[in-house]
Amino acid sequence: MKALIKEFKEFISRGNVMDMAVGVIIGGAFTAIVNSLVNDVVMPLLSLLTGGFDFSALCIVLGEGEDAATLNYGSFISAVINFILIALVIFLVIKAINKLSRKKKEEPAVTTKECPFCKEKIALEATRCPHCTSELME
Repeated sequence: MKALIKEFKEFISRGNVMDMAVGVIIGGAFTAIVNSLVNDVVMPLLSLLTGGFDFSALCIVLGEGEDAATLNYGSFISAVINFILIALVIFLVIKAINKLSRKKKEEPAVTTKECPFCKEKIALEATRCPHCTSELME
């Protein structure tokens, strides 16, 4: 039992697990923000564009009476819009991160060139090759 507890402590204290936990928590908060964006901003604008049409009220009644089951496809449309917005924002964030990481991996400044005679690497400023002693015209 002690070995299992020790192994669990090692697992939980790894950086990857903590990073994942932080990501899940931030993802939950981000989902609430996007849900609010869709329900409070996008859907009313979409309703305005469609002449006051309310997507959240769209449903099919599957029975009779007050307690009849309903198929709420308007909520599904809202969920699809939520998904598309979340996917778009994640795409833009990852694109920005990739752009920043590419800038960090830029090619180092060139400080050498190749001797046209012996094909050895020499300093850019060299006027004579230190390997074959040829005079460089460049």
